[in-house]
Parts: sequence; structure tokens; C-alpha cells
Amino acid sequence: MDLPVQIIPPRTPHTHTVVFLHGRGDHAQDFLSSLHHSRDSRKRTLLESFPSFRWVFPQAKSRACAAFPGQQMTQWFDIWNTAEFSEQEGLQAIGLRESVTGLRAILERETAILGGRWDLLVLAGISQGAATSVHTLLNLNFPLATGQTGTRRLGAFLGFSCRMPFPGRTLADTRKVLDLEDVPDHDEVIRNTPILLEHCADDPTVLVGGGRNLRDTLQKFGAQVAWREYPQGGHWFNSPAGIDDAIQFLSAVLHTPTPATNSSAQTQPSSDVMDLS
Repeated sequence: MDLPVQIIPPRTPHTHTVVFLHGRGDHAQDFLSSLHHSRDSRKRTLLESFPSFRWVFPQAKSRACAAFPGQQMTQWFDIWNTAEFSEQEGLQAIGLRESVTGLRAILERETAILGGRWDLLVLAGISQGAATSVHTLLNLNFPLATGQTGTRRLGAFLGFSCRMPFPGRTLADTRKVLDLEDVPDHDEVIRNTPILLEHCADDPTVLVGGGRNLRDTLQKFGAQVAWREYPQGGHWFNSPAGIDDAIQFLSAVLHTPTPATNSSAQTQPSSDVMDLS
């Protein structure tokens, strides 16, 4: 499955790449534009705070909605009942398998640009994009770069307003849901990738209990999870505190200093728009 992407190139020498998935019903370009409105306490956006980062925004395909024959929407996978995600749960696996396959290809391509350094790659998502990213993280299998020592890991994982599709399973059984090829038989990437989950208590779309369940599930799988819960923000980023926390988290785990003052970064998609298989 090919996933088109919107790309914001780094403004200073390239050090890291963030692959960031939008939510259900959204589009990569619209999501990128919306990020401009979520700022930290210094009035900075995420993109402005990390000028050496390359930002990649994949686009979900338009899929038929099984619950509403004849209707389609952009979604990483179809859902039968958004008020009860467990209803006809198996339907979700079809699109999720396709999307994770496409996303793994993007991550491999972006890591090659980074010289094979998966630890310089950040995987992020919001809502259904974050749910898709979670299953991608669980199904990543890759070697260390030539000459690199240490453990296999990503630079970081960020999930906003997110839940766990197919909860209540062991790690092995969760991987069996998608039945992908080249799946790891270890938990090394999960255990060593720094994870930040943020959720607003007043989220009406993905209830905060779903976020807590995701946190608990990943911890059960061996992950070290930083959990941030905010009283307000709805089904979106909390601002400014949530953006403050995301910037501070990335700066700490990636050992990357952030600008002391606001930047005039360009946050419109570049002409570098491509299809990646």
C-alpha cells in the first residue's frame, strides 16, 4: 500500500526525523496546518521548536465505512461503532494491517536517510493515527546500523488522544492480530523506546479511560511510559501545557536543545510530496 506524504524539511543540518500520523477523517495537509494553532507557553509550535528535524506527515487513504454503505472517509482503518470500539472489532484489522505495512515502508525509507539510525527517528500520531502508530511500534523489526552498538529502539514515540486497538491480549497475541511478515520475536524496541502519551480528560471521542488502558497495556509489554493527563483540551492537544510537555520530553530523550526564543519557522508543506511504497 502506497502512502503519500507531506514533508517539511529541516531548516538547519538534519539530525532527526518525525513521522506524524493524523486522525480519522483528517488529511495530512490540514493536520499540518492545524498544528500551527497549538503552541507552548513560549508561543512555539512543535515544528518551530526543533529546526533540525525533518517532519513527515503520511496521508491515510479514503476507505469505505462498513457501518454506512456507500460512504467513505479518510481513515487508517475502518471502525464499526465509534461509541463501542470492541463491536465487530475484527473489521479494524483489515485496514490496520494495510496501514502498518505502508507505514513500516515509510519508516524504513526515512531511516535510510538517517544512515540507518532508527534511534534518530520519532514516531507520533493523534487519535486513530496514534492507534495505528502503536501497532506499528509493536511490529517493528530492524537491525542496528553498521557500527552502532547498544539496543534497538526508536528515538521516541508520541501518542495523543489515543487508545489501544485489540486490547487485553499478550504482546504475542496482539502481533498475531495483524499477521504481518518480519515481526520480531522480542520486546527490545518496545522496552527501549521512550514513550509519551497525552490525553485530555474531557475528550469526547476517545475517552480518557482508553488512553489509560493503552498506558497500562504498553507498560505490561515492558515499555517505559510517561503519562500526561490534562483536564481540558478535548480530542486534540492540550495547549500550552501539553505542547510544553511534548517539547520537554523530546528534548530530554533525544538530547536536543530547544531554541530559547520563538522562531519564524515555515509550517507549510514543501513541494517534496511523494508516494512511498
